[in-house]
Amino acid sequence: MATMPFSDPAFRKISEIMYEAAGLSYNDSKKSLIQSRLAPRIQRLGLAGFEDYIAILEDETQAAEFQMAVDLLTTNETYFFREPKHYELLEREIGARKSRAPLAVWSAASSFGDEAYSTAMLLADMQTVGKIGPDWTILATDISHRVLLSAKEAVYPADRLRAVSPDRLRRYCLRGDGPSEGQIMVSEKIRKHVQFGQLNLCKPFSGLGPFDVIFLRNVLIYFDAATKREVVDRVLTALKPGGLFFLGTAEGRVPCETPLLPVQPGAFRKPE
Repeated sequence: MATMPFSDPAFRKISEIMYEAAGLSYNDSKKSLIQSRLAPRIQRLGLAGFEDYIAILEDETQAAEFQMAVDLLTTNETYFFREPKHYELLEREIGARKSRAPLAVWSAASSFGDEAYSTAMLLADMQTVGKIGPDWTILATDISHRVLLSAKEAVYPADRLRAVSPDRLRRYCLRGDGPSEGQIMVSEKIRKHVQFGQLNLCKPFSGLGPFDVIFLRNVLIYFDAATKREVVDRVLTALKPGGLFFLGTAEGRVPCETPLLPVQPGAFRKPE
């Protein structure tokens, strides 16, 4: 099979789109990688070439396909129920609450929504068995408007849901067919609990919270030490005393002025 032509202008345009929308950086040495990852997808869609695919990537109504392209060009570090011990802890902690009061969760660097929808599936399960009441909400924020558009679409390559149990897939997801084969949509019963919004964590904000749980996982690696401290302290102002705070397991203890009690790797509690 002949290699699909990939001009330098097309390479530069795709690189520009990916950097502006998702922070992915590709130098000239990555041209062949992009070509090999995207060409099969372009052929599967029946497109003439990379220029037609660029038109889709630039179309904001095609958010699901943009996300598919990001997945093809990355190592799929974002996926549902990543770091499962965090969700196990969350289930234990929430299940031990004496109150059925409203529950508020913040996914503060939500990316494509995998974390927020994973949490929503867990809470929906807990509501079904009576461990929590029906009044629970998840706020998911990210700096990227383009990424948030994809998150709201709630359509994912099937591999991203590889850690979702068959039972949850059956109850909370819809499988695509035809041109959408290999993609899965999160159902409305889950989506209705998740609200998305654009937010730059490096700038002051107000009016958020208070939250019972905050996720701030795998985003601090992009900041220097001073900015990390500022961001964590800013985010923690929105966490209730006694609330749970999650970082990526490999991120360790991030310096901050706000007191935090370690619970397990990547999980902390704000003192009451």
